[in-house]
Amino acid sequence: MKFPSLTKSHAGRVTLAAVPVGVVAALLLGGVAQGAVPVSFAVSGSQFQIGASQLEGTGFSQYAGVATDSEGGEHTVAIANIKSATLSDLCQSVITETPLGTVGVLIKAGGGGNPASASDLQIGMTGLKGDATFGNIRIGVDASTVNTDAKGSAGDFAQDSDTVSISNLQQTAWSTQASVFTLTGMTLELTDGSEACF
Repeated sequence: MKFPSLTKSHAGRVTLAAVPVGVVAALLLGGVAQGAVPVSFAVSGSQFQIGASQLEGTGFSQYAGVATDSEGGEHTVAIANIKSATLSDLCQSVITETPLGTVGVLIKAGGGGNPASASDLQIGMTGLKGDATFGNIRIGVDASTVNTDAKGSAGDFAQDSDTVSISNLQQTAWSTQASVFTLTGMTLELTDGSEACF
């Protein structure tokens, strides 16, 4: 398993370059058996992709959890909370097998210098890739004490930060929710499943 190099700047930030999926699995999923359910709804049987050229956020935390589908199946996830976020060139894609064949849904928004925005964003993800910078990060805090309203289970590993910035974001997730999600310049397209965000 390859861990990212950690460098601390004079501004007190920690930079993670090209964050691999393995780091999320190894560091954040240790206490999954006691993990909190990331959302109050049953997730579908399909994961989906989220991409953005740039994500800027404030009020960030991340810890382990479990997402449960409508048949009672449990899926290990890393839960990411962001109090306020903007996403440039947002893309979301999902592919589903139907009786009529493979159908894809491709949603794009936040282009042309007018990013999409979200408040109280929460993502239950299984994969993350990008170049990330965290402001005033704390790594290894108890998940029940993170500095966001949403919290994990006591004793679980977590991290939080005042700010988060991720360029070339590629994320695979089971769930996303927000109190408000504003998709500027949104387009929605049905595809044959051959098009995806990455």
